[in-house]
Amino acid sequence: MRNSTASPFMLGLAMLFAAASGKAQSPTSYTKYVNTFVGTAPLTDPKILGYQLPEGWRSWAGLTFPGSSLPNAMVQLSPMTEYGSGAGYEYEDTVILGFTHTNKGHWNLCNIPILPLSHPGLPFGSRFSHKKESASPGFYQVYLDDYDVNVNLTSTLRCGYHQYTYKNNTDRQILFDLAKANNRISDWHIEQVGTSALQGYQRAGGNIYFYAVLNTAIDKLEKTQEGEHNGYAIVHVADGSKGLVELKIGLSFVSTENAKQNLEQEIGNKSFTEVRNEANRKWETLLSSVQVKGGTEKQRRMFYSCLYRSFLWPALRSDVNGEFTDAKGNVVKGDFNYYTEPSLWDTYRNKDVLLGLISPQVTLDVIKSMKEVGDKTGFIPTFFHGDHGASSIAGAYLRGIDNFDVKGTYQLLLRNANVEGARPHLNEYIAKGYISDPDIPDPHVETKAAAGVSKTLEYSYDDYSLAQIAKKLGDTANYRILMTRSKNYRNMFDPGTRFMRGRLADGSWIKNFNPQYPYYEYMYREANAWQVSFFAPHDMKGLVELYGGAMGFESKLDSLFTLPWNPHYIARNVETMIGQYCHGNQPDHEAPFAYYFIGKPEKSQKMIDTILNSLYGIGKEGIALCGMDDAGEMSAWYVFSSSGLYTFSATDPEYLVTVPLFDEVKWRTSTGKLLTLTKKGKGRALTSIKVNGKEQQGYFVPHDLFRNGGKIEIVTK
Repeated sequence: MRNSTASPFMLGLAMLFAAASGKAQSPTSYTKYVNTFVGTAPLTDPKILGYQLPEGWRSWAGLTFPGSSLPNAMVQLSPMTEYGSGAGYEYEDTVILGFTHTNKGHWNLCNIPILPLSHPGLPFGSRFSHKKESASPGFYQVYLDDYDVNVNLTSTLRCGYHQYTYKNNTDRQILFDLAKANNRISDWHIEQVGTSALQGYQRAGGNIYFYAVLNTAIDKLEKTQEGEHNGYAIVHVADGSKGLVELKIGLSFVSTENAKQNLEQEIGNKSFTEVRNEANRKWETLLSSVQVKGGTEKQRRMFYSCLYRSFLWPALRSDVNGEFTDAKGNVVKGDFNYYTEPSLWDTYRNKDVLLGLISPQVTLDVIKSMKEVGDKTGFIPTFFHGDHGASSIAGAYLRGIDNFDVKGTYQLLLRNANVEGARPHLNEYIAKGYISDPDIPDPHVETKAAAGVSKTLEYSYDDYSLAQIAKKLGDTANYRILMTRSKNYRNMFDPGTRFMRGRLADGSWIKNFNPQYPYYEYMYREANAWQVSFFAPHDMKGLVELYGGAMGFESKLDSLFTLPWNPHYIARNVETMIGQYCHGNQPDHEAPFAYYFIGKPEKSQKMIDTILNSLYGIGKEGIALCGMDDAGEMSAWYVFSSSGLYTFSATDPEYLVTVPLFDEVKWRTSTGKLLTLTKKGKGRALTSIKVNGKEQQGYFVPHDLFRNGGKIEIVTK
């Protein structure tokens, strides 16, 4: 890696501020490697980006948040430095505007902003310094220079815990900046209940309710233009009390009553230190599921930082009493934890599999949540592009997560695949075997169209994924239909140019064709022809044949990584180039592994190592990422690739073996068994694979090793 994954303050100040609440943090073994600031710094190097950032642009790299969260929690309590930014916090900023309670990193959420104040006056916000800031899983701390307040934050699944140390014990205030969030607020309300409690909501589509309790009396609640876009509320803390001001807040997407119940059951009378230590222990348990030995200090830090970020989304949405607000806006009660929809276009590739390996109960509840949405809307939810719930659900089912209504879920997925509604342009796809785009004389990055090439390729894979459920359920008729449709990707391959190329409605090729030019949705989705032309993870043998066999495929794949990127071709999130390959966005993340399918794993390994060692932890602080983390997909790519296994086709219960960065990797599986990978030899070229002492034919190992435990020996030269 180019720089350390943690800036010096992260290595020293975490210990200094750990005792800010009066007691030291509980012992750590794995959380000490996690740098929650990874992904918050901007990527600026044009040699890495592939182009010079235009004036006023910030690359869409990282978009992560450094604040407190438990795994897959409702509350993600983090500092806000810029509204409208991807995750609210941008490392280069110098002013904190508030501390918000929901997050994801996709220009939305960042709800219920709260900020301690020590004097009145607009604009609200305080300068801060990274030298007086620290964080670890389940904890965040910063000193607000303009207000002379030290802030400690921790959280539970549904609650946040604020701790403020004011320099002066008079004129202490707390701002509830409820008109603001990353998504548009149409209404807000706050009221005092009792001597030291508050409740209210923000409306952003649906309502986000809160119930908050202070450890001191409230002198008054001052409201300015309640419910309006430029309004706010200030809580004045009663004078006379000394010491820490603590604010405990519960959230709910159902009601203030539920927010109060969440707070009482999850925090109650617990101290800040108790809650923080519980959060640390939960992260220790999760992170200890994968134990690595060897590698460098930087690699271990990046590994556990990536593992940490892989478990922040999807987010919990049901309350302690089981209630949640359903897809129709009605309050219902379930016998499972209700979660947000996964960020499927991103995470189906690897993160959803990682979630199932380590947190199978969360995966099970996510599937039940998707089924619940499907029951109310008629379709299993999709995200952004494709229909990849088919892959995520099939992958989990084939790996043994099956304690859900499999047949009912399958019927909904069949509806997705056969009834227009979930999949745009589905009727054309079924009728023709491809999705067309219009003939546009001078297309540009922002041209609006069907993204027909990307959709056809992705629907083909989704059909394959659904076919695997059909096969297991004995639905032979649908299995055959879906497997036939899974070959539709071939209809986009132009043998004349040897690219996946857009077609017109009459079947002819789009003539205005530049394979290097990126589009957001003309022919391709956030990609160019190079970046999608190696996508057929379910049929790599067939894809190689399209290129005329191994030699033709290898030659084309070599060109993907060597043909220089044109720096004048700028699409904001198509960034971080190795030739035409883009690691900063998802559509070609399988391509580095493609050499395996022509028997050249050493060429794949060289590319994988380049990505692992140079595109994670970039910049002078060593914390920038080469692209959007996208709900953990970018991080999960690192976790799998650095540990020696990759989910090349996430649907299939098998893993492609690569050379790990570490000498030993131990997976403590959900069944209580141990899967151990060891690297033999000092080189990076894979020469053989042994499974439980027996020479392995081919490069894939079965999921049964996670279920039953075992040993994988990776021999290198």
